Amino acid sequence: MLTFDYRATAELFTAQHRSRVRYQRFARAAEAIRYAIENLPAKDLAGTSLEVNDARYNATEIRALYDSRRYPLARRKPSL
Repeated sequence: MLTFDYRATAELFTAQHRSRVRYQRFARAAEAIRYAIENLPAKDLAGTSLEVNDARYNATEIRALYDSRRYPLARRKPSL
């Protein structure tokens, strides 16, 4: 993840209610990561994946990208 591009476009897939997946596209990966960590309930985040430049990241990896020193946006308190 050392070469992760926070400025690249991103797609976020969130599993909701076992049979439904929500798709969102973001202009920047940093915005998708912030949305996932700060807005999604923990139960939804667990089933979330992020796709950036043909690479996929699971919830644990999304959290690591958010916690990274390289994360370019201001952080808010995550939702519970």
